[in-house]
Amino acid sequence: MTLTAKIKNILDPLKIPSKIDLKDALLQIDLTLEDLANLPIPFEGKPYNRKLLFKNDEVELLVMNWSQLECAPHDHGNSHGWIQVISGTSQNSIYEVKGKGLPKELFYQYHQKGQLFYAPKKAIHKMKASNNTDMVTLHLYSPPVTGMIVYDLEKCAACVVSDDCGAWWPDEQYQKVKEIKLNTKSNQ
Repeated sequence: MTLTAKIKNILDPLKIPSKIDLKDALLQIDLTLEDLANLPIPFEGKPYNRKLLFKNDEVELLVMNWSQLECAPHDHGNSHGWIQVISGTSQNSIYEVKGKGLPKELFYQYHQKGQLFYAPKKAIHKMKASNNTDMVTLHLYSPPVTGMIVYDLEKCAACVVSDDCGAWWPDEQYQKVKEIKLNTKSNQ
């Protein structure tokens, strides 16, 4: 059975999957770095490049190859899912936001090769490769991510980005679906 067929057999039957359903599916897929031929090289000046491995109306599975840059704080719209570190070490920072305020970093955690961590709906986080490792991560979300909000803490702004934009401030105007001015006093 090909890798594509294996992924399809595991993910296609999922209907409105729960947190546990998604984790179980990701563990069943059981991908290794050797399974992921032709990884996209990270975009120059961007934190990662991604490759879509599977998508239907219920779920999407992406692999991301990271540079040494960190992504911007962001949420995953109305999606939730799991992130698995395939190689390297991830530093995942968790944020809190109150109302239209500026997100405030609460803490960060390191995740090593093989570890999984959960991304709840509307939770804000940022990631980067830690200790100059070559990091590759696998992401399984339900439903497929749309309406992601990316934060620029220096500009005190946020925007809903188009589905083809990653977790960074958009370079192209069309990728800014909606800009949001944040209140810098809300989290003080």
